Amino acid sequence: MVQARRLVSILFALVTAYAASLLGAGYFFADGAQWLDFVRVGLLAITTAWLAWGAVMGISGLFWGRGPHRAPRTRAPSVRTAVLVPIYNEDPVKTFSHVAAMVESLKALGVAHQFDFAILSDTTNPAIAEEEELWFARLKLEHGDGCGIFYRRRAVNTGKKSGNIADFIKTSGSLYEYLIILDADSLMEGATMVEMVHRMEDDPQLGLLQTLPKVIRARSYFGRAIQFSASYYSPVYSRGLAALQGDEGPFWGHNAITRTRAFAESCGLPPLPGKPPFGGHILSHDYVEAALLARNGWTVRVDPDLEGSYEEGPDNVLDYAKRDRRWCQGNLQHGRLLAAPGLKPWSRFVFVQGIMAYIAAPLWALFLIAAVIAPAMKIIPDYFPQPGMPVFPRVMQEDAVALLTGVLGLLIGPKILIYIDAVLTRRNRAYGGDLRALQGVVTEILCSSVLAPIMMLFQTRAVLQVLSGIDGGWPAANREAGRVSLSEAWAASWWISVIGCITLGTAWQLAHDYIIYILLVAGPQILAPFLISLTSGGGRYARRGLFQTAEEASPTPVMTAQQAILARWRSEPEADLGPAQDTALRMGQILPN
Repeated sequence: MVQARRLVSILFALVTAYAASLLGAGYFFADGAQWLDFVRVGLLAITTAWLAWGAVMGISGLFWGRGPHRAPRTRAPSVRTAVLVPIYNEDPVKTFSHVAAMVESLKALGVAHQFDFAILSDTTNPAIAEEEELWFARLKLEHGDGCGIFYRRRAVNTGKKSGNIADFIKTSGSLYEYLIILDADSLMEGATMVEMVHRMEDDPQLGLLQTLPKVIRARSYFGRAIQFSASYYSPVYSRGLAALQGDEGPFWGHNAITRTRAFAESCGLPPLPGKPPFGGHILSHDYVEAALLARNGWTVRVDPDLEGSYEEGPDNVLDYAKRDRRWCQGNLQHGRLLAAPGLKPWSRFVFVQGIMAYIAAPLWALFLIAAVIAPAMKIIPDYFPQPGMPVFPRVMQEDAVALLTGVLGLLIGPKILIYIDAVLTRRNRAYGGDLRALQGVVTEILCSSVLAPIMMLFQTRAVLQVLSGIDGGWPAANREAGRVSLSEAWAASWWISVIGCITLGTAWQLAHDYIIYILLVAGPQILAPFLISLTSGGGRYARRGLFQTAEEASPTPVMTAQQAILARWRSEPEADLGPAQDTALRMGQILPN
């Protein structure tokens, strides 16, 4: 069944690309064919296939992968599980409040004795490291009763996050049957963690189980749009992903559980030969680890029905682009792994998808460049190829309209279908009703459409930087960034405005007939600093209910507890721990500094 679904989905993408190519050729060749027209058709085929593949994920999720909701089992597991929280120059107050809330959630179920939390620090800033020790002591003293909470900081963060987890497995992994891997901003209900363990116990061949984390705590217009998308669309897309990937599913690096033995035997990641960005440690290690587990015969699965799994996202375009730069470098590294021995064909195809996720941006940029300069390169056609009556070219406007309609359909069609499905299944009640959900869908589509040309250039620059040998490294995440000022936005995106102006001016000179279409792309680019600054604010939209999500309307206990703990800690930052701090730190260490 999985193979049939894959075949149907791939054929859909290919047929759609072929249809787009025919329509594009009919329009581009109407006034004579030149080499640039063939380039445009090729670029159109590749990018349309990519859009169609994304659309098929959403459509698949509407028809495949539905099943009855399974209530989580809360009985105590019979085995021990470690919950790993890797941190890297994070705000310890914020991160440790997440740990405290999850500990209390497990305690409320009476199962905390079967879980240990390990805070694995790779922090390089001495001041932040000192704060980590202080707040770990407070975390241990206030919430450590009945649940193991440990802390260790590596002096050298070899291998980044994957190396951090590997180091834990080497030193302490044998103590635990399973590992729940989180990020510093992850939050998970105790009942969800318990159910994850039970599902691992149900299937001895299950090597890794991935949940679908929902984005929470977004404050800005941009962040809330992402939060709405993750809550409203992602469950459907994830069902489609699960239906297509089957037992060779994804690993997104966090909010997942793995069988310790399977991970230890399968997922050792030596550095790639050469220097970064293509050599060195693998940045997007999660997809590689999923492929290695599948290579060794373990099942890797995503279960979108698992609720109570959360994360936080970037609140502005600049922080999103900074994180995206690291993902771009990591995904392009996967090109060196396509021929790795023993990998399953689908794992190689997943690598191609990850690469295409970033290569698509410069391909679209090239297509737009070709569209602008093509009219200037046209020669006057020969209207008398044969003696007698002249033969005039047909302007295939209907092909252009059909092509544009098809591309828009691939972009927004699945979202509209998801909304219709939510109306029919009454899922919109959790989003404030049908009208409120429709407002969110329409506004999100407009927001993503306006920001897409800006993100295209950020991604294009990232790809060009990687291809030119520039290493982006692993920058620390700013998980509570405030509003981006107009001057900050200008400093980071002035070059996008310049490119937008050049594009619009060139189109005015060379492709005046296309000026309206080019304006849809160049306009947002010209206004990039203003849009970046504007969308980084917007707390008032939350008060008005825009982009309301189910998680926001009905916060779960762990969400409420984390906010309460964080508020209390920030209002009482100078708690006097006295000698107990050193005692808690010594008792909490699982490895020496």
